[in-house]
Amino acid sequence: MSNAIQVSFETTLHVRDHCLCLHVQRAARALARRFDDAFRGLDLTSGQFSLLMSLNRPSPPNMREVANLLAMDRTTLTAALKPLERRGLVTIAANPKDRRSRLLMLTGAGKALLAEATPIWIRVHREIEARLPTDCDQLRSILNAVSAPAPAERQG
Repeated sequence: MSNAIQVSFETTLHVRDHCLCLHVQRAARALARRFDDAFRGLDLTSGQFSLLMSLNRPSPPNMREVANLLAMDRTTLTAALKPLERRGLVTIAANPKDRRSRLLMLTGAGKALLAEATPIWIRVHREIEARLPTDCDQLRSILNAVSAPAPAERQG
């Protein structure tokens, strides 16, 4: 390996300063920490809040719908649901129309926790948006474009 070509420090600096993935990951971690801190008194994480909110629908979604919304694979979603299910916030039931499919539902306790967490989210979200030096609708549009499947992925 001593003959291997080395990456220059200038390249490292270029990647540090230009890598969209790095910048989005760093921003996502900072945002998650901010919301995790805000939700700590409810024993809730930002990821759990997003998951609970994704279940707050007129009719229960299936695993695939929620996994797609949250950009998770089903295995990761299943792991994220377990602590919420143990706390009695979520139930997972077989879909009566397709026994292979699972429907995800908020329980009364899950709805109550979501109702308690939502004003916290509103406050923190307003604070964050007020600090951003850009149009937040434009930023959301850009982030949605980044997370949209590539044309090749849509076909598969």
